[in-house]
Amino acid sequence: MTHVSSFNRRAALGAIGSFVAGAALAQGTAPRTVRLGYQKSSTLIAVLRLQGSLEQRLAPLGVKLSWHEFTSGLPLLEALNLDNIDLSADVADTVPVFAQAAGAQLTFVAQEAPSPTAQAILVRADSPLKSVADLKGKRVGFAKAAGVHYLLLAALEKAGLSFADIDPAYLTPADGRAAFERGSLDAWVVWDPFLSAAQKQAGARVLADGTGLASYQRYYLASTRFAQARPDVLGVLYAELEKAGRWVKGNPREAAALLAPFWGLDAAIIEQANARRSYAVRAVTPQNLSEQQKIADAFFAEKLLPRRLNALDVALYQPGA
Repeated sequence: MTHVSSFNRRAALGAIGSFVAGAALAQGTAPRTVRLGYQKSSTLIAVLRLQGSLEQRLAPLGVKLSWHEFTSGLPLLEALNLDNIDLSADVADTVPVFAQAAGAQLTFVAQEAPSPTAQAILVRADSPLKSVADLKGKRVGFAKAAGVHYLLLAALEKAGLSFADIDPAYLTPADGRAAFERGSLDAWVVWDPFLSAAQKQAGARVLADGTGLASYQRYYLASTRFAQARPDVLGVLYAELEKAGRWVKGNPREAAALLAPFWGLDAAIIEQANARRSYAVRAVTPQNLSEQQKIADAFFAEKLLPRRLNALDVALYQPGA
C-alpha cells in the first residue's frame, strides 16, 4: 500500500505538467520526441534498440525516441502516469493493477502470451527448504507489485499459508541478488533474466515456478492521452515488437549474442532465459485480460490495494483499427 500512496502523492505533484502536455496534444501539437521507458528484462525493446529498427521505422513519422531505464515495473508506470514517459515497454501483469489503483489512465498496446516458468521462487542450493510450505516465518525477498509478487501470493495460498506468514523484503532485482547471496534472505522470488543468472552463477534452486499458479503475461502500455494523439506510433511499435519476438525465438543464439554485452550477462544465461519467455506478441483483448481480475482481487484481499478494482476498466489498442 505504501507504493500506491506514494504514487498518488507524486501524481498530484505532476498534475500541472500533465495538464499542460495534455493541452498541447489536444491542440494537435503532438510531440516529435517519444519517451520510451523500459527495464533490463525488456528483451524485445532491447533488441529493437540494439538493431535500431524501431527508430528507423519512426523516422518517416518525424518521430525520435528517447530511452529511459527503470529498475522494475512499478516506477516505470509511475513515470507513465506522471507524463514523464509516453510509452512503457513490457511490465508484468501485476503492475498495471497497481497503476490503475493510483488512477492512471492506461491504454494496453500489446501483450506477450504466457510464460509461467520465466519467474520462480528460489532458494540457495544448500537450503533446507523443500517446499513452499517451508517458507512460514521465513524472510522472502521480491520486488513489490512485480509479477513475482502475485506468484508468491498464489504459491502461499496453495500451500495453505497467507502473506502474513512470511517476512517480506521489498527489493529491486540487484539488491535482491546481493541479499540472497549473502544469506540475508531465505528465499528470493525473481524473473528472467535474473532468474537464469542466479541459477547458473549462484547455483540457486527452484522451489516453485509459475506453472499452474501465475500465467505471467507481460504488457506494453501507453498513456491514454498519448495513445489517442499518436496511434500511428503505436502501430509501428506493435509491428516491430511482433517482428522482434519472431526473430528472438527463431534465432536464439544470435539473440543471446546480441543481448549479452548490453545486459552484461553470459550468452548462455540469456539463451536459457529467452527459452522460457514466449515473446509471442498479440493484441490485448478482454478475454486475454481474464487473469487481471484475479490478480487485482488477490492484492486487494491482502490490503495491498486501497480499493477493489475492475481490472478490465482500461483502454485497448487494436492493431489495424
